[in-house]
Amino acid sequence: MATHLSSVPSAPRAAGDGFATVDDMVAALRPAHPVFCLRPAVLESAARRFVEAFPGRVLYAVKCNPHPWVLSALHDGGVRDFDTASLPEIESVKGLFPGANAYFHHPVKSRDAIRRAYRDYGVRQFTIDHPAELEKLLDECGGGGIEVEVRFATPPGFATFDLSTKFGATPEHAVRLLRAVADKGLTPTLAFHVGSQCTSPEAYRIALLLAGQILDAAEVPIASLNVGGGFPAAYPNAAPPPLDTYFAEIAAGVRLLELPDDCGLLCEPGRALVADGCSLVVQVDLRKDQVLYVNDGIFGSLSETVHGKADFAVRRVRPGGGAASPNEIQFTVFGPTCDANDRLPFTWILPDDVREGDWIEVSQVGAYSNALATHFNGFYTDKFVTIGA
Repeated sequence: MATHLSSVPSAPRAAGDGFATVDDMVAALRPAHPVFCLRPAVLESAARRFVEAFPGRVLYAVKCNPHPWVLSALHDGGVRDFDTASLPEIESVKGLFPGANAYFHHPVKSRDAIRRAYRDYGVRQFTIDHPAELEKLLDECGGGGIEVEVRFATPPGFATFDLSTKFGATPEHAVRLLRAVADKGLTPTLAFHVGSQCTSPEAYRIALLLAGQILDAAEVPIASLNVGGGFPAAYPNAAPPPLDTYFAEIAAGVRLLELPDDCGLLCEPGRALVADGCSLVVQVDLRKDQVLYVNDGIFGSLSETVHGKADFAVRRVRPGGGAASPNEIQFTVFGPTCDANDRLPFTWILPDDVREGDWIEVSQVGAYSNALATHFNGFYTDKFVTIGA
């Protein structure tokens, strides 16, 4: 049977969607389907910290988790600018926050999306990494009043996902693109992205050195410099340096560029803002010795265990079931689909008395969970509740 629940809301949560704790939610709902447990206070706090600590403007990368409640919590925390990659993302942001700024930062866009973003939603910031994309902007936006961000590729080896294998001009091409943008009477800006889940602040220093070389060669003033995303989350199997170390590295690298005072600084965090702000409650459908079959998996909300190599902490929830067994063992975990590949790459350490019907809370699934979930085999959930205030 399909695991499909109510539609994703586009408005503030309704009464009855909030609980003090995850245990309270499980006791009240006894959910037979996976449930996302959103923590607005955690999201607000993460946003506020980023906005206050980063030496520039913070654009939330909507692709990381586009749920309206997530966007609203980040907005409550002070985020007023959003990194969007598609027309639907722009529509979502503008629908929730008409006064917010949506930056169309996907380097490859359809002409229809460019035209509608510019005409219908007032988008004036676009990204390119190729001359043909610049021609699209000139054709569809009328050739004026827009900022064009030239994105260049960065060296690999610092992040879980190397985005420069797909996007980013070479330094030489970036120089030519900056000059072309200026020659067309548009406002040039410069950008890079060191990759998702970047574990080394050094990556930003290296990228900023490249930015300096590009700017020196282009001899074109820029309105802003975008250092992209990549800011990491701390998972049980990943302990990156504190975010303050990244901010300090970026600030030091920017100072060396000696940019004009009116040149803005942007960043595009995603995972670092939302990973800790949501957990997922799944249920055990079957136990075979030290193998568990649960009702969500890698084709659903847990694809980051494979693609992002994220090992999430877990705990058993059994309302009224007494204290958990003091003995813990490792379990192999399969998701609900009929595909044998639906197996988590990491074992879960749980009490040895776990059984069918128990619930398990999976932590830190705020990033790239519901955003990447498929409907494969008919299994899907979009049930959200809030936890805490």
